[in-house]
Amino acid sequence: MYPLNLEPGTVCVLIGPPGCGKSTFASRYPASWRVCLDAYRKLATDDEADQSATPVAAQIQNLLLDARLSRRLTTVVDSTNVYTHVRAGLLARARYWQRPTAAVLFDIPLVVVEAQNAARNRVVPTHVLHDLHAQLPTRDQLHHEGFGTVRLASELTAAAGVLR
Repeated sequence: MYPLNLEPGTVCVLIGPPGCGKSTFASRYPASWRVCLDAYRKLATDDEADQSATPVAAQIQNLLLDARLSRRLTTVVDSTNVYTHVRAGLLARARYWQRPTAAVLFDIPLVVVEAQNAARNRVVPTHVLHDLHAQLPTRDQLHHEGFGTVRLASELTAAAGVLR
């Protein structure tokens, strides 16, 4: 079964630095539910790490997100989403379509993120990991921003081992 029991039509935003387990978490849901900037960067450039393709990837993500939300389809946003303005845009889309929202905050210790990143095919530079990890919001901040449900990855792991 799925790690979270999401109400139909929910926008579930995964929040965390590269290598923290977001894509592993997202893979537990149907592939059609997932929107992912890495995938769209790869489609645009043959390289999911090519950050120059992020504006185009974001346009693709927003187009697909609107298409899914207009049809009341549950969607998992599998990108870092550590910046407030990025989350605000996702929340605005959910409000426009009058859809429920959920956030999963990957509150994974930096040392674990570094180790998992080092084991990946696409290693993100350590300074980038540190910068993105430092941008992580708190659970209270996510509630204040407007997320209806906020779950911590550490709690999900402890409860059911869903990230393993």
